[in-house]
Amino acid sequence: MTTTTTPQLTDTATLRQRARKHIDDGAVTDGYAGDRKAVLAMLNGALATELVCVLRYKRHHFMADGIHASAVAAEFMAHANEEAGHADMLAKRIVQLGGAPDFSPVGLADRSHAEYVEGVTLEDMIRENLVAERIAIDSYREMIAFIGHTDPTTRRMLTAILEVEEEHADELASLHHGMKSHNA
Repeated sequence: MTTTTTPQLTDTATLRQRARKHIDDGAVTDGYAGDRKAVLAMLNGALATELVCVLRYKRHHFMADGIHASAVAAEFMAHANEEAGHADMLAKRIVQLGGAPDFSPVGLADRSHAEYVEGVTLEDMIRENLVAERIAIDSYREMIAFIGHTDPTTRRMLTAILEVEEEHADELASLHHGMKSHNA
């Protein structure tokens, strides 16, 4: 027979004492159960990925050409803006965890999970963005699994980003299918 123990609440005096103990640690308290160093490295990798995606989407927005270019270019810009928002969320969380977000352009492509592929045709651009979104989806799923229940704030943020990445992949898959049908 398995017994489960109910977590006990800490008394008020102990909570107050712990809060004052390491006040310079900001949001990271003794109750933080994650591997902060590993989480910070992981979040900086995700930040690099989002920044590369912003750059690729913006290039594709401006380079889109052809009969369907206007609508697709608008989609690329919308995605670029959402990816920039993800980068901001990641940077903010890195700082909350006592780290420094790595915005350095030096080595950015190497730190990114996704590649920066320019693409020549509109279909190439759609395909490369879809590939990058699929990489991001798998990356975020793995990060969420890694975090588990040790850092609920980071987990919720990653889950919210994953939801948008899945929407992007769905939209791009639809565009890619439409381009393939049009070119057939």
